[in-house]
Amino acid sequence: MRYKKENFFIEKVKASILAKKYSTPLYCYSYRKLNENINSFKRSFKSVNPLICFSVKSNANKLLLNEIRKLGLGADVVSIGELVRALKAGIKPNKIVFSGVGKTSKEINYAIQKKILLINAESKSEVLEIERLAKIKKRKVNIGIRLNPNTDAKTLSQISTGKKENKFGVSEKAFLDLIIYSKKSNFINLKCLSVHIGSQILNNKPYEKMLKVLEKIIHKSKFNFEYIDLGGGMGIDYDNNKKYLNLQKYSHQINEFLKKYKTKIIFEPGRAIIGNTGILISQIIYIKEGDNKNFIILDAAMNDLMRPALYNAKHRIIPLKKTNTKSNKIYEFVGPICESTDKFLTQKKFQKLKEKDFVAICDVGAYGMSLSSNYNLRPKATEILIKNSKIQIIYKRQNLKDLI
Repeated sequence: MRYKKENFFIEKVKASILAKKYSTPLYCYSYRKLNENINSFKRSFKSVNPLICFSVKSNANKLLLNEIRKLGLGADVVSIGELVRALKAGIKPNKIVFSGVGKTSKEINYAIQKKILLINAESKSEVLEIERLAKIKKRKVNIGIRLNPNTDAKTLSQISTGKKENKFGVSEKAFLDLIIYSKKSNFINLKCLSVHIGSQILNNKPYEKMLKVLEKIIHKSKFNFEYIDLGGGMGIDYDNNKKYLNLQKYSHQINEFLKKYKTKIIFEPGRAIIGNTGILISQIIYIKEGDNKNFIILDAAMNDLMRPALYNAKHRIIPLKKTNTKSNKIYEFVGPICESTDKFLTQKKFQKLKEKDFVAICDVGAYGMSLSSNYNLRPKATEILIKNSKIQIIYKRQNLKDLI
């Protein structure tokens, strides 16, 4: 995705043409970028040879999941809906792990029935429920136990998952007790130590600390785990400041770990795979002039892209057509929803804009459409996938009549 002269292109297609043809708001994904991200991730961890399970919660579009499957990835799911969607996209059960703190009996039963690779349990109560349902089905079910490593990922508090005050995983003592319990069970087969410390991580230190915690717990448990599920959390460069997580360094850290423990690694990346593949195209409805800033009122809103309102997340905004004119006013890009949090970005020194212009909100592939809603009874946006010059509608805009 780049400019050719003054116009922004997604692969070989001019973005403004897409906006006019499919109307806005409009989610657009680049297949080439998706392919590039997956192959780059695989290369970075080639020596580790992990099972890569794409985090479906980051983007659950069935046709995108199908493309991700073709590129060799499995799936990490956190609900029965995501599990069904992953299976419908053709992902094999033996490449699916089921995470989450609150799996219902119905969800666990379905996962057992489909013979997925692992159910990653997050409490003693969940282990007991898996065992109860396995006993009814007269099956031995493969499980992982998620450890809370009390590791601060140094990221947003809303997406931190590895500290002791977070709801995820079990303490070291509970983990060791569950290993002893699992050994005695005829219906659960403990195969995996699972961990996930948070999202949008751009520093290797939290992962280094996490691996040391895992070494300590494995040494204490004296248990041979077939899998170590390291979760995901790898961040992307939202600010366009060329700051990236050093995946090669992380790979080296894991290889040092694997010299001591013969196990297979599982990753659950989402954002690192899909985040920078997508943009959200929006049209300017009005420009509302103020004393100190101008409000750029877009037809995209917080129901289309929730991250700025939910996390105070920043997404770059760019014009679909470049000009050489600069505004001396501060621009605040906002949506039409009746909430003060329905805003995307405040920007100085932006090019001059006018009503009906198109802009793109960048890096929305992860937690963009998957967090979207019908708040204010607004239909969900169209999603399209671009492959070179080929355009495929992968989700059709909701019909207002059907919605009402």
